[in-house]
Amino acid sequence: MSSFFTNKVIAITGGSEGIGKALIDALIPLGAKVATCGRNYDKLYNLQMEYTNVMLHTVVADVSKESECRKFIESTIETFGDIDILINNAGISMRALFEEADTEVFRKVMDVNFFGSVYCTKYALPSLIRRQGVILGISSIAGYRGLPGRSAYSASKFALQGWLEALRTELLEKEVHVMWVSPGFTASNIRNAALDATARSHGKTPMDEEKMMPAAECAEHILHAIEKRKRSEVLTFTGKRTVFMNKFFPAWADKLTHNFFFKDGKLVK
Repeated sequence: MSSFFTNKVIAITGGSEGIGKALIDALIPLGAKVATCGRNYDKLYNLQMEYTNVMLHTVVADVSKESECRKFIESTIETFGDIDILINNAGISMRALFEEADTEVFRKVMDVNFFGSVYCTKYALPSLIRRQGVILGISSIAGYRGLPGRSAYSASKFALQGWLEALRTELLEKEVHVMWVSPGFTASNIRNAALDATARSHGKTPMDEEKMMPAAECAEHILHAIEKRKRSEVLTFTGKRTVFMNKFFPAWADKLTHNFFFKDGKLVK
């Protein structure tokens, strides 16, 4: 069955698990030509074995390194000819109070969440201009509302959205569509892999993952937003409410956010 994504070349960073993997699972049956990258060879190998004899190109790459982003984009173009849609999905989170966190935490989070998107977009841009394609950033509610214990993560998502908004304005006449989608809490590995105060992985999550939006459902919303060329999309009722409250009742939003993340003066989420 033909769809909007049939024969489209779609490059997705961080596609070995979570939202990235869910996007691949949704796009392959639609006939898309998908390229993805990740840092873990074994996870990418398993992904490739899951999708044999289909148009899937995988590259081991760490998006915090510009040279590896360039390798991913150039090998995608060499394999498929061009890129129609770039989904900057790779991301890392953190969980620590600012006063306790090493500055290395901020450096690592910004390198992946912000600079990784900048690097990949920079090298894909000539192709995307030729194709009048789509640049998508996977942002977060933390890109609208700074979250306690996630100050580096919030900073990276605010930076991502500001940069994408500027880029969208620059590319209006070239008819490249630039957008971002902000999931709420989505079931994935991002909280297990979140950095602690010393920039090491927590290895566990303080949240009830079963109560969160499944990654597959999140992927459906993202693909619908791309097809409709939406400017931006905030997912989940809680996410929409948070953005609304923070815009119109910021002081109240401060208190509600504090009460959600703290108990007896301690960060619990």
